[in-house]
Amino acid sequence: MPMRRGLLAISAAALMLSAACGNSSDSGAKPSETKAEGGGGGGKTIALFLPESKTTRYEAFDRPLFEAKAKSLCPDCKLLYFNADQDAAKQQQQVEAALTQGANVLVLDAVDAAAVAPLVNQAKQKKVPVIAYDRLISGIDYDYYVSFNNVRVGEMQGQGLLDALNAAGTAAKGQIVMIHGSPTDPSSADYKKGAHNVLDGKVKIGREFDTPDWSPDKAQQEMEQAITALGRDNIVGVVSANDGMASGAIAAMKRAGYKTIPPITGQDSELAAIQRILGGEQYMTIYLNIRSEAEKSAEIAVALTKGEKPTAPDKANNGTADIASFLLDPIAVTKDNIASTIIKDGFYKASDVCTPELKDACAKAGIQ
Repeated sequence: MPMRRGLLAISAAALMLSAACGNSSDSGAKPSETKAEGGGGGGKTIALFLPESKTTRYEAFDRPLFEAKAKSLCPDCKLLYFNADQDAAKQQQQVEAALTQGANVLVLDAVDAAAVAPLVNQAKQKKVPVIAYDRLISGIDYDYYVSFNNVRVGEMQGQGLLDALNAAGTAAKGQIVMIHGSPTDPSSADYKKGAHNVLDGKVKIGREFDTPDWSPDKAQQEMEQAITALGRDNIVGVVSANDGMASGAIAAMKRAGYKTIPPITGQDSELAAIQRILGGEQYMTIYLNIRSEAEKSAEIAVALTKGEKPTAPDKANNGTADIASFLLDPIAVTKDNIASTIIKDGFYKASDVCTPELKDACAKAGIQ
């Protein structure tokens, strides 16, 4: 589901609002806090917890879009914001602090989705509903899950790579490297499953890695290990679960002397990734409608503060229960459809993407 026009303007305005509220730099004792003036919200408190800031989407899109939507729906609601900086212990302290401060709804993107069941249980004991945001929390029942169809994301990445290899005639001439995300993130397992659904039996997988913290630096090290083990000329493609790790893998390949980077996938449609796709260094990315995800989560959170229970169209089994879910559709993006997706929807402006060095590539891709 593509984003509507005007996203950047809304994001910029929301960023200005959230910047004016300050930032948390510790375990959560002093979170970013906003409260809009006006009526109709009942003075309830909504707490948003994001896992890290290495992936640019969280601070640039998820947070401001969530906050803007929540405040538009509930002017009297107080919003608490926390970023765990990829530290599960820090996130635990943040959740406990929010509950102590009287949070009425938790919107939680878990650093370690398998380890936060005790935190969810604390919230349940206080009758505080929990929305799992972006990552499916396991081991306990809770209220809602809002994310994308993550297995489908992996399938799109696998199919994108396979299409590129078949077009180049290299699918059977070498091996691929698979760079997956954090082993503590269940979404990563879904992406991996989806990619294997498409690629198993069709290509030879030379090396495969689970990357702690989704770290681009660690992805670079993993790619260097793969190049050393397999040989530079024997690697014909790379599945990278997101754009940040793709940047690390590409850095490793450049350092190893690749004149042409083999096809590599990504996810999140980071600006640098879109520019790499236009420049020929990255083959594709996955465009996630973060606006829909953030705004849907805000809508549910506000409804829960009013005692309402929105009807969810989907279910996601977390190993313990079927969680009421809203699963959004991802979109595969190559240079052929950047103009009709990323640019058309206002995710980025053409002027953001088209640096002087990419002027000709933008023209060929129909980006104006």
